[in-house]
Amino acid sequence: MSLKDVIRNRWTKFAIWALLYLAWVVWMGSWWWLLGLIVIFDIFITRKVHWNFWKKRYKPGEKHSAANDWLDTIIFVIIVVPLINIFLFQAFKIPSSSMERTLYTGDHLFVSKLTYGPRIPETPLTIPFTHNTIFGKESYSTLIQNKYRRLKGFREVRRGDCVVFGFPNGDTVLRNAPAEDYYALVRMLGRETVQGLGEIVVRPTDKKDHYVKRCVALPGDTLEVRDGLVWVNGRQQETYPGIQLSYCVRTSGQRINSKILEDIGLNPSEQFFDPMLPGYPVMLLTAGMLDEVKALSNVVEVTDNLDRNPEACSLEIFPFTPDSGWTRDYYGPLWIPSKGSTVKLTEENLPLYERIISVYEKSDLQEALRNGEYTFKQDYYFMMGDNRHNSLDSRYWGFVPEDHIVGKPVVIWLSTDKSQKFPKNIRWDRFLKFL
Repeated sequence: MSLKDVIRNRWTKFAIWALLYLAWVVWMGSWWWLLGLIVIFDIFITRKVHWNFWKKRYKPGEKHSAANDWLDTIIFVIIVVPLINIFLFQAFKIPSSSMERTLYTGDHLFVSKLTYGPRIPETPLTIPFTHNTIFGKESYSTLIQNKYRRLKGFREVRRGDCVVFGFPNGDTVLRNAPAEDYYALVRMLGRETVQGLGEIVVRPTDKKDHYVKRCVALPGDTLEVRDGLVWVNGRQQETYPGIQLSYCVRTSGQRINSKILEDIGLNPSEQFFDPMLPGYPVMLLTAGMLDEVKALSNVVEVTDNLDRNPEACSLEIFPFTPDSGWTRDYYGPLWIPSKGSTVKLTEENLPLYERIISVYEKSDLQEALRNGEYTFKQDYYFMMGDNRHNSLDSRYWGFVPEDHIVGKPVVIWLSTDKSQKFPKNIRWDRFLKFL
């Protein structure tokens, strides 16, 4: 028997697929899936059941039905694509500028689920190819709700990783304004006012909107922001090339030439020139761009736009206490909770952990207060956008629970600029860019 005959042998095919399936069962960690070996055995050996029952079995010479072939393709896509999205990778589009100049608005990404391990769907009854809405309504049913479980991944989240995750405050949203932070609106406007803005929707953990930020602190770390720069465990974090801050640029009276702004990497149409300054009150710059702007002949002075007044932002900055003294640029020190660690609960630190206890871990807050301490059930992370002065991140809503982690962006497969017309709207230099 030749090697070709061995490969085509039905027992060989069965053995190969059975081994692959066994590896998948071990990965899933549920032995009930071993029953699937019966199906594989029948497909290759006994052939008693017509598993693709929707597809007609043609006799030799019989004409194929185009409609039936299309049905076969559609059913295959409906089954296979969601499985790929759950276990391997998922497409994701950058909706805002919070990660510029690392990830741009209009970047289309593939997000790896294998890096940190895919989550088993907690809300499995979902319309295929949707996340949480379709035609303005929920695209899922909560009749079945599974407990959180994550399969083994290649590695854990690391400091400096760009991470896609479920928006922690996204468990409650306004139907007519789902992108708004419901809890921030309640703090600013009052609950009664917000309730009058329309229907309020409650979403499961795995149906929250997706965000992408950079992980700046891991479970057990102590984080601090000084002068807009991140310090972790007493050491300044690496300043990544895409990180930018806001500056006030004063000129000798004239605008900076549009071509020069483009060469620096700025969009001239987004730069507001105030003749009363004269100059640009807000210019978002990386460290490299800052040096270029300072070197321009008509630039007189460049000053930072760091927030130094905690009283002006006490309702915006987590943990929303008027006496924290924190701003977006002078923040912490803050300890990041880790699984199994125990914290003594006090009146001072309760605002930091009460949402973790009552919402993320669904524990009894009153019981924890009576005990005077609490042991965390999962890990937490601190996420910040690279566009530090134009990013709603952990400084504004707190910790990201481990069960909210979706995956890691690995490649930009397409990037479009909505301010440009085709074909100039396509950023060819970002096509198939690995991250």
